[in-house]
Amino acid sequence: MAVERLLPTAEAHDLIQLTRDIADRVLAPFVDEYERTETYPDGVFATLGQAGLLSLPYPEEWGGGGQPYEVYLQVLEEIAARWAAVGVAVSVHTLACHPLMSFGTEQQKQEWLPDLLHGATIGAYSLSEPQAGSDAAGLMCRATAVDGGYRLDGTKAWITHGGIADAYSVFARTGEGSKGVSCFLVPKTTEGLAFGRPEQKMGLHAVPTTSAHYDNAYVPRERRLGAEGQGLQIAFSALDSGRLGIAAVAVGLAQAALDEAVAYAKDRTTFGRKIIDHQGLGFLLADMAAAVDSARATYIDAARRRDAGLPYSRNASVAKLVATDAAMKVTTDAVQVLGGYGYTRDFRVERYMREAKITQIFEGTNQIQRLIISRGLAAAS
Repeated sequence: MAVERLLPTAEAHDLIQLTRDIADRVLAPFVDEYERTETYPDGVFATLGQAGLLSLPYPEEWGGGGQPYEVYLQVLEEIAARWAAVGVAVSVHTLACHPLMSFGTEQQKQEWLPDLLHGATIGAYSLSEPQAGSDAAGLMCRATAVDGGYRLDGTKAWITHGGIADAYSVFARTGEGSKGVSCFLVPKTTEGLAFGRPEQKMGLHAVPTTSAHYDNAYVPRERRLGAEGQGLQIAFSALDSGRLGIAAVAVGLAQAALDEAVAYAKDRTTFGRKIIDHQGLGFLLADMAAAVDSARATYIDAARRRDAGLPYSRNASVAKLVATDAAMKVTTDAVQVLGGYGYTRDFRVERYMREAKITQIFEGTNQIQRLIISRGLAAAS
């Protein structure tokens, strides 16, 4: 079911329609097979980049779409409703561009940003480590200053598009404490950089998630983004936006599950009536629809605050928490609506349920989101 969207401009409406057309043509026909066979969708990100869908929230002067975050997130939701793994990868690519756009020098942006925004170069975000996921201050990967640059040593983990992406926004320790982390834009071709085998995941099979191992890998000084020691500030500013991306992906997943459940309930008959006409099941579907609509409204509200230049960190955490918990509940209920069929791979809802689970974990677990929200309440005057 196409969602009727309240968008700020006619251009935004056209953009949503373009996204739907591309998603229905390029994503929807292949998602089931590629997820089942764990096949990477070669050419998809180039197509999205050529259509301008990888650059939407960035300024036009750098080749971006110049769109408000409110619009970008609704585009992302449409992509995720067809193929969640692709939606997550688009969100991560946008996240990976943030350090360069917000903290890079004019020369750095001129050299690297246009290719990232056009999709000629795919970006990935490399913050987590095996022992430091949500605890970003616990990073151990180290960048040691040498003549002309740095030598990176250590392991990064849980990298979406790892081994395939062309450039990695990497956070490594250049000193001690919270002021001892710096950010680097590291090319895939860097000598001394190797990737682990793809993780055997519960869902999102078509796009790999890997670790990265740095062994005396030389990175020129000009590839450091921002000042030395500014890394955690850069990381956390990017994550606020990234959490909104995951919220939009989660809503896309939930909407897809709701649509599948409603279609099945309109077709399946028991006791002489379509099952959607049985009050017990009809009310379950109503609760699912309310959860999807509420989650969408929450991420759009946070995005509008971001677009207006208002503080939105707490709102981003609320949106991520609400949307991903809703996605887990709605996809689980969709399996229930389909009964035994929902538990089989003949229908998509079992995949939606598996995919929804990770949205509660990455970009900061939902327990971390609750911590951020509660600290914001405690700090409020």
